[in-house]
Amino acid sequence: MTEKNELLHEHEHNHDHGHTHEHDHEHGHGHTHGHGHDHEHPHSQQVVNRLAKATGHLQSVKRMVENGRDCSEVLIQLSAVIAALNKAGKLILEDHIETCIVDAVQSNDQKPIEDLKKAIEQFVK
Repeated sequence: MTEKNELLHEHEHNHDHGHTHEHDHEHGHGHTHGHGHDHEHPHSQQVVNRLAKATGHLQSVKRMVENGRDCSEVLIQLSAVIAALNKAGKLILEDHIETCIVDAVQSNDQKPIEDLKKAIEQFVK
């Protein structure tokens, strides 16, 4: 199964005349589930909402830094963004365990379980 995911790619352009501006581009990327079946993730919309909120909050933190705001205030706001991302990750993990991993155990497929172990290792660094 292949799903089309649109990923936002943001980058800055620096011009010879000293001005900088940012561009946002969407790039289509295919996402393939290695375990070959369709399933619903009950928290998908919650994850999308949390990520959208965290993205906006992170942009606010970036502006705080650009405007020279107090470092303590920036750190507190940055910790809120990190907490929001961690909550989104926990929801994804919960959905993955309840769908993909349950299916893998029922079909005696070890690959999704090994993949999950690697993903957890990366997530908790």
